[in-house]
Amino acid sequence: MMNTSSPTTPTRGVLFVHSAPSALCAHVEWAATGVLGGSTDMAWVPQLAEPGTYRAEVSWQAPVGTAAALASALRGWEKLRFEVTEEPTATSEGARYSYTPELGIFHAMTGLHGDVLIPEDRIKAFRVKAALGDITMDEALDGLLGVAWDAELEPFRHAGDGAPVRWLHQVI
Repeated sequence: MMNTSSPTTPTRGVLFVHSAPSALCAHVEWAATGVLGGSTDMAWVPQLAEPGTYRAEVSWQAPVGTAAALASALRGWEKLRFEVTEEPTATSEGARYSYTPELGIFHAMTGLHGDVLIPEDRIKAFRVKAALGDITMDEALDGLLGVAWDAELEPFRHAGDGAPVRWLHQVI
């Protein structure tokens, strides 16, 4: 679906930094501040799933497309694992970006209840790959749903249960 919302249509989302080495925490905050404006002042807590790393969550309110900007600002950093979500609006789909150093970035459109929406053209492309024998249909579906990212991030998600969350509002 084409995004027809104006650049100032507000939405909400969450930046989940699942693991970052201490030396990277300030850089993550600077990158988030560059996208969100203001001061992020993230509450870092030890990540029990990977000793020596830290986790933080920031809830935000900003224009549609902010999740993509955050994911772009953070992707590619060694030893960083994160997810960014963006809620759908009346004129735009939601989004989820997942990143791990081993897998890179995964993007999915999401619906009202957070479920992954798969565009028709992506399904057709994977059907062709499966028909040619490049991948199995199960591998195609796993790729469309981001199964590998979920499997890698799940231990980090559970280790963050009960972590503090901060709300940030971007001036629009």
